[in-house]
Amino acid sequence: MRTLVAGVDCSTQSTKVVVVDADKGETVGVGRAEHSVEGSEGVRETHPDVWWQALISALRQTNLAGEVAAISVAGQQHGLVCLDESGKPLRPAMLWNDTRAAPDAANLVDAFGGATRWAARVGVVPVASFTASKWAWLRRNEPAIADRTAAIRLPHDFLTGRLCGAGVTDRGDASGTAWWSSKTEAYDPEVLALPAIGLTADRLPRVLGPTEQAGVVTAAAAAESGLPEGAIVGPGTGDNMGAALGLGLRPGVPVLSLGTSGTVFLVSETRTADPTGDVAGFADATGRFLPLACTLNCTLAIDRVAAWLHLDRENVAPSGGVVMLPYLDGERTPNLPDASGAVFGLRHTTDPRAILMAAYEGAIVGLLDALGAIDACSSGVNPDAPLILVGGGANGETWQRVAQRLSGRPIEVPHIRDVVGMGAAVQAAAVLRHEEPADVAARWGTASGVLLPAVPRDTETMALHRSLRVLASAAVQTRRPRP
Repeated sequence: MRTLVAGVDCSTQSTKVVVVDADKGETVGVGRAEHSVEGSEGVRETHPDVWWQALISALRQTNLAGEVAAISVAGQQHGLVCLDESGKPLRPAMLWNDTRAAPDAANLVDAFGGATRWAARVGVVPVASFTASKWAWLRRNEPAIADRTAAIRLPHDFLTGRLCGAGVTDRGDASGTAWWSSKTEAYDPEVLALPAIGLTADRLPRVLGPTEQAGVVTAAAAAESGLPEGAIVGPGTGDNMGAALGLGLRPGVPVLSLGTSGTVFLVSETRTADPTGDVAGFADATGRFLPLACTLNCTLAIDRVAAWLHLDRENVAPSGGVVMLPYLDGERTPNLPDASGAVFGLRHTTDPRAILMAAYEGAIVGLLDALGAIDACSSGVNPDAPLILVGGGANGETWQRVAQRLSGRPIEVPHIRDVVGMGAAVQAAAVLRHEEPADVAARWGTASGVLLPAVPRDTETMALHRSLRVLASAAVQTRRPRP
């Protein structure tokens, strides 16, 4: 009789479920349900109940929910979920790409003694994305909601809690809040005591170990989801940590995740503390570390530019000196939350397809520069390892060719489509079988994929983008009215 486990990927735009044979590593069922994201001008919100209903829908689509022995959730990082005493959301969740908290992040940096102290003590320097910054914004702008908040959760914590009733999280996702320290492996009491934060740890979830069981599916959750009552629930983690689990990622192997946001990360044996704030010194979901840099503008920006130009996203031509800064949602790396997009080098004869190529190049240059920053402050990038592409854009030919040309490295594209969901399934199997996640991933062969050879690096395009990015960084910071 086969044993099935389920992995959940709750991203910004949708919730996906993969059901996997725990022995063979074979995906036997998939489901997907879209989300609604509300807001404009820096506002990005989704009600947490939308995630729960999407999870139920995705599970039902698999037609296998009733056979699942264990389940884990990997979710979008940083989002702020505020619950009342009964565990119900008090308002829509502020998502990771909501930039309203930029002034609050800057104030937190100053209040705690500057960026160097934040990096050394906590592992990250607050920016608008982080949960602590969003909580400070909420206390300043919606104090009545803050006063009624009995519990604060991350997106994956919320879904885990709905499944098993526990208020728990894991070290990977907790490390993206800015109030959990990768140095002490605990919530930092001095950060929580800052006047803008004003929290005690009892309102935050308990941090579980990498393969510690969160609980079991409750009768109520089973009735709604179709999962068996008593099925094991893993601790879950953040989406990037889930991707690393899904790949069985070895230290030093770089990953570019091409989704709504762009992220670049690797597993590091040593803790990272970057005082510039460009590299977030996250923990991973295995007991090691996951230095990461994130850009706000990736596949969604390319799709928007293609729509403006009435082009298919693969209909590109050489950029020919056109440069685009695709900062359509502001930017996180570099930290320019009030930036806007900009295009340089246009002429009467410019082919619209060249502009689209420039958008691709702008997104990839930003990620490769971030990889250089990670290399400088972590245990290092393996120079012989391929650059692994994951996320929604990873199977796009233009994304692959641009990454290949601008990095000068071999490019590997894993066969598994939902790496984050597979990572959650790996964790579920590890908790169920009392195995190490890396052993599960190796047994399942999750890292296999298509390998594109290295080509000579396009240093001219890289240099052009970098020079104009430096020039434009100040110019594109057009202040927007705050709600």
